Amino acid sequence: MKKRLCYGMYVVALALTACSSGYSLVSVEGERVPVTKAYDVEQDMKAWRMLQPYQEGVDSIMKPVIGHAARKLEVYRPESPLSNLLADVLRTAAEVKTGMPADVGVMNMGGIRSLLNEGEVTVASVYEITPFENHLVVVTLRGKDLQELFRQMAGVHGEGLSGARLVISESGNLLSAKVGGKDIDPEKDYQVATIDYLAEGNDHLSAFKEAVGKLEPENAVLRDLFIDYVKNMEALGKCVDAKVEGRIVEQ
Repeated sequence: MKKRLCYGMYVVALALTACSSGYSLVSVEGERVPVTKAYDVEQDMKAWRMLQPYQEGVDSIMKPVIGHAARKLEVYRPESPLSNLLADVLRTAAEVKTGMPADVGVMNMGGIRSLLNEGEVTVASVYEITPFENHLVVVTLRGKDLQELFRQMAGVHGEGLSGARLVISESGNLLSAKVGGKDIDPEKDYQVATIDYLAEGNDHLSAFKEAVGKLEPENAVLRDLFIDYVKNMEALGKCVDAKVEGRIVEQ
């Protein structure tokens, strides 16, 4: 019995050794691959007919043009046109939804999943940019905690920002911060408009956990706020536009 057991263990060990390639995973790269008709090698007409009514329903919601963009708006660090725009949308919506103006707006770069192309803006465009069900939250932070929040934003080399100006170093240190053109008072309360995901302290912005107050208005999903903003601009005969303004300066 001992000989058979030893022989069995030897065979397993030999098999495992033989399966070892000697290679190890060094990196993983990914990219967005659009699913188009190019993959319809042999179209299943029965399945297509079944899905067609649903596709028409979705298209009727997603394809209508709701506005126009003056130029291509992209997202990048430390500051970008699109991240500025979404931070502005949050900050403006805070006063509309709560009746109380926000001092600062903060939107994470990671929550912005696409760019806004020049020309027609559709509902689908907005869904591509803001695909998550994040909703507006207005957080009250003491000045010292707001300063720490800005340090954490500097540490990741910038996030979407409205109502404030940061100067950060190339190594990710906060050199200076102002809100409304003024130095931050450590003991003053500041209202910060952001999304629920960040208000919970996610995405390296744990300073939000030190909030001394929080308002979560109803019917304030970021995507819907963005759609309303685009529609309002269109009604005024204006194009959606934003630019880099020196809100976050790296030196």
